[in-house]
Amino acid sequence: MLRASLISLSESRTLRALAEKSSIGQRMSGRFVAGTQVEDALRAATVLNQAGLSVSLDNLGENVSTAEEARHSAQLYDRLLSEISARGLNANVSLKLTHMGIDVDPQLAYSNVVGLVEKAAAMTPKNFVRVDMEGSPYTQRTLDIVHQLHRQAGSGACVGAVIQSYMRRSEDDVAKLLQDGIRIRLCKGAYNEPAEIAYQKKSEVDSNYVRLMRMLLKSGIYHGLATHDEKIIREAQAFASRENISRDAFEFQMLYGIRRDLQQSLLREGWRMRVYVPFGTEWYPYLMRRLAERPANLLFVARNLLRK
Repeated sequence: MLRASLISLSESRTLRALAEKSSIGQRMSGRFVAGTQVEDALRAATVLNQAGLSVSLDNLGENVSTAEEARHSAQLYDRLLSEISARGLNANVSLKLTHMGIDVDPQLAYSNVVGLVEKAAAMTPKNFVRVDMEGSPYTQRTLDIVHQLHRQAGSGACVGAVIQSYMRRSEDDVAKLLQDGIRIRLCKGAYNEPAEIAYQKKSEVDSNYVRLMRMLLKSGIYHGLATHDEKIIREAQAFASRENISRDAFEFQMLYGIRRDLQQSLLREGWRMRVYVPFGTEWYPYLMRRLAERPANLLFVARNLLRK
């Protein structure tokens, strides 16, 4: 019930407008969002790199309504890739197709993203563009574009997809992505989907996550396991050990500001660890979906609001 309520609140334009302009809302976002500007994100990436963590940078935003907004979003990512290279950061980028203009013109979105993937492929060393997964109306279109981008000559290894374990279709989607050799970030999912297309019980979502995780680890392709669930993390470690899968053959991924203790613990144990670093002014939907994924964060946020 709480999870569904938080997801519903994430879709409220009125609450979003109030939160993004209020001082209290900005304080709430401070722990989980690196800042509002590119420089804020780069500064956070530098600090994380110094601690031994790799990074994925995400400019928050979705569902742009004009071609100009979409091109502006792509230009910002182009700048991010340039800055990552110039500063020698261990970082890649993550983007949403609705931020690139897929609702305005699918060809525009594709053009925007292919330019970024080509830039990542031309960098030394090569970089990587992760295409995020959004709500179910975009699932097939997103996967189609990722497959198409992967077929671009010289760019295949520089683009990847995201799969959500709460979607009933995900096992088939994973099989098709693996067949093409596409890198996957596996997460649980944070949108409000109906029972006919998505598992509703946590036990079912977790079980599917573990099933998909095993498929990924046995594929021989470098994937990311995005989770803060210690039980699932230990399951992945045990599976890797049983199957003689090297600790550098995949990576764990966690969100900026969440379970920093566990991030450091995994790093000390010799596992690869990447932190997903969001930034930008449009942080409200992101924050609410993160709270929905882990309602225990509500208590954490409340405590921080009481601090000076």
